[in-house]
Amino acid sequence: MSAPRTLDVSTLAPGAFGYRSILWWGTAGLIVIEGTAFALTIAAYFYFRTRVPYWPPNVPPPAHLWGAVNTIILLVSGIPNELARRAADRIDLAKVRLWMVVSILFGLAFNVVRVFEFSNLNVRWDTNAYGSIVWLLLGLHTTHIVTDFADTIVLAVLMFVGPVEEKRFVDVSENCGYWYFVVFSWLPIYGVIYWAARLI
Repeated sequence: MSAPRTLDVSTLAPGAFGYRSILWWGTAGLIVIEGTAFALTIAAYFYFRTRVPYWPPNVPPPAHLWGAVNTIILLVSGIPNELARRAADRIDLAKVRLWMVVSILFGLAFNVVRVFEFSNLNVRWDTNAYGSIVWLLLGLHTTHIVTDFADTIVLAVLMFVGPVEEKRFVDVSENCGYWYFVVFSWLPIYGVIYWAARLI
């Protein structure tokens, strides 16, 4: 009977970036699932529109200001996010720490402004179907923002207090990739909440 074959993997890198990482595939799957939830909620919005003669029913459309401010904050947040991702890909700890802190400040600003958004929708969630679907859309996106904001804080703490392993840089890179989903998924939601109410 021959001896079992063995393979020495001690020289392999402890982590992998991009599609070579199982975390990348997990994040991609999560984006597909959550993107589908957003799409179904937007479809429900337009379905409700077909059930009434005018839209929004018996309430004014949401005020533009805070939604526009948050859209700008989110778009600009892509800059430190990308810089953090690039630093993680280079295993540059100092730059990862810097740009993650800046990203956290953008996330904090967005969450503060989101409170003003909710207070300027001009409708309660229990007023009618329009109010329910608008609050649901904004609430779903807020859930994504808050959870990724918290995840970014946890990762930043790990990068400061250690132990800092290479796989943590992969975590940072994937977290940055998910943030792009949060940013770009907001654009159609913003259009539906703030513009569809005025244009359809």
